[in-house]
Amino acid sequence: MAGLIEYELAGADLGEVRFALSPMNELALSLRTWREPGRYPLMLPWLHLTEPARAGLDRELLLALTNENLWTPDFLTPRPRSPLTRFDDELAAVAATPLDVVRDDLDEVHPGARPAALTGRRDRLLKRIVSELAAYWEACFEPWWPRMRTVLEADIVFRGRTIAREGLAAMFADLSPRIRLVDDVVRVEMTSKVGFRRSTAGEGLTLAPSLFTRNATAPISAQEAPLIMYGARGVGTLWESEPPGARDALADLLGGVRARLVGLLESPASSTELAVRLGVTTSAVNQHLRALRDGGLLTSARHGRSVLYLRSDLGDRLVSASAQR
Repeated sequence: MAGLIEYELAGADLGEVRFALSPMNELALSLRTWREPGRYPLMLPWLHLTEPARAGLDRELLLALTNENLWTPDFLTPRPRSPLTRFDDELAAVAATPLDVVRDDLDEVHPGARPAALTGRRDRLLKRIVSELAAYWEACFEPWWPRMRTVLEADIVFRGRTIAREGLAAMFADLSPRIRLVDDVVRVEMTSKVGFRRSTAGEGLTLAPSLFTRNATAPISAQEAPLIMYGARGVGTLWESEPPGARDALADLLGGVRARLVGLLESPASSTELAVRLGVTTSAVNQHLRALRDGGLLTSARHGRSVLYLRSDLGDRLVSASAQR
């Protein structure tokens, strides 16, 4: 029987709900793709890209940080505070985890005997974990993090628009089939038997999109701060490169690159992500984006340190008319 976690919102308004990103959460949750790659088919391109780099890491230690049920220790999935969270800050927080917490969290993931890689003095073990996570980040995440972050930030922008247009209940219903807002209570169905009910008063509820969560997950302890991690939109586009398409009416009007940009921007994206997908420089993409925005085909909004672009209503009509020709 599945468990149910319930968060009672202290007030059914946006002030009680916040969005945030956690590089550390993504790093820890990504270990599940090593153990069960078939359950995360959209991340197979990333696994192939990082295979040479992963060969130089301590695979035994890293894979021991998850188990057959794909659980990870709670101290490796901290509650993020902002959409601008930095990996270095989160890694420092992990390094400062009380040793008793490290022991308890690892024992919870491995309730029988721990794997050999997770034995030894707790202080030395924590240092090894932190060191190997830093190496894993540098080798397998840092080169692709701007692209990953862009997808996660675009998801947050989309959720914010859903709240503005349709309200909190509609936003929660769209996060995952396992999440519902009933009156002032957010209900999260868990695959494990864990279950509890607690208030968000004084802490709020943090929602964190993830590339490595297919449905929804939350801390299994009622003592942890209220947090729901859910699958981000647009993961399927993360590793796509945009192939040159046949010339059409839109390309004849705007030029090939600008036509492809307008076509891609059905969902918000940054110039960095678009440059990777089109195989051109970011500076070249920025020139085209500014021209398209000035022509009324795109809109833009700053989100943290990035500027996200989206097709305007005029752009939508132009693409639709071109497709009908």
